[in-house]
Amino acid sequence: MQDRARIHVEAGAGGNGCLSFRREAHVPRGGPDGGDGGRGGDVILVCDDSLRDLERFRRRAHFKARRGGHGRGALRHGAEGARLEIPVPPGTQVLVEDDGTRHDLVSAGQRVLVARGGPGGRGNKRFAGPTHQTPRFAERGLPGEEHWLTLRLKLLADVGLVGLPNAGKSSLLSRLTRARPKVADHPFTTLQPVLGTLELDDRQLVVADIPGLIEGASAGAGLGHEFLAHVERTRLLVHVLDLAPLDGSDPVANHAGIERELSLHDPQLAALPRILALSKVDLVAPGAAEYAREEWRNRLGGAVAVVLTSSVTGQGVGELGVELARRVPLLAAEAGGTAQAPSDLAEHRVFRPAADRAYRVERTGTRSYRVSGHGIERLVARYDLDNEDALAHLERRLRGIGVIGALEAEGFEAGDDVEIAGVAFDLDPNL
Repeated sequence: MQDRARIHVEAGAGGNGCLSFRREAHVPRGGPDGGDGGRGGDVILVCDDSLRDLERFRRRAHFKARRGGHGRGALRHGAEGARLEIPVPPGTQVLVEDDGTRHDLVSAGQRVLVARGGPGGRGNKRFAGPTHQTPRFAERGLPGEEHWLTLRLKLLADVGLVGLPNAGKSSLLSRLTRARPKVADHPFTTLQPVLGTLELDDRQLVVADIPGLIEGASAGAGLGHEFLAHVERTRLLVHVLDLAPLDGSDPVANHAGIERELSLHDPQLAALPRILALSKVDLVAPGAAEYAREEWRNRLGGAVAVVLTSSVTGQGVGELGVELARRVPLLAAEAGGTAQAPSDLAEHRVFRPAADRAYRVERTGTRSYRVSGHGIERLVARYDLDNEDALAHLERRLRGIGVIGALEAEGFEAGDDVEIAGVAFDLDPNL
């Protein structure tokens, strides 16, 4: 079972704004008509109840959403990039390695935004005004967020196997799933819960083998009491009952003892649906096994299915799998879980702290300076610095933000070199 994965997610980049002017015959003063670029697609993790492990991430570790479309002339805006939804099984814990943010996906339909798409650039129409009617520049779209995510699966078992020590739970689990628990002919072979995934035609079910319970387990006796809490989240219990116990004990008394301990630990466990698996039927006569099944059906009523099983011959294993599939329905997605708009995911967004919008000005030489800061670097990335109109607009933005004033406070003069985001260029605040 694959319970850990490390994946890289990258949201789509925003589309570039368009630099365009309306040119039509007999239409004087057409003016700028460049459209905006579309926003890049987000990357969203979706809790999918049909999955049970992280096996799919062994074959693919990189996920990238679609970028936004570029703006075009005639005020045509670029399309938004399609969101990328990545299904993960319930119980998945997500760690965003960059900032340590954690998310816990446990409910079907639950969604979490892990990478935001980059904003699109504005077309030149957006910069037209009374004093600058023909802007000859447009903004570039910005790249989307990208992160490395660590996924860890803390499985929420669908089915719990309970019973006395040496009742045959581990052998039955190894027959139902690919799990390979330790199997021996002595009690207390299983010292901790063992999980296995039952592969069905269109879904997976997680089956948990809980260490054997004994009388007084709910009060701390034996080993099973430490793990009774693990069956609280299951949706169905399979009570594995040995038809031929080596100690000669009475199966009826054994069944009643286990049920009593479950009820004493948590009354809600007594209300969980049950399947009774009568194990080791290969050790009794066929007629005796069928007689025992009819007796247990009459004793428990029609609500509890009774299955004869043998881990040695495989008898009843397929029938038990069919019963598990029938009695463990798919969880319904949360209301609105499949139709949430991006605004509905605000509670899951990783908002950038205010400190990331700050900037720092430092002198790097006699006539050279460096400005650093996440927000400033993203601002510079939006413009073509070889375009004089774009550079003049950027200088106005920098003055409005306060960067030019901070540079002048450090001794900056026109003609000095300024480096922002690794790009060195001349600033002339007197223009």
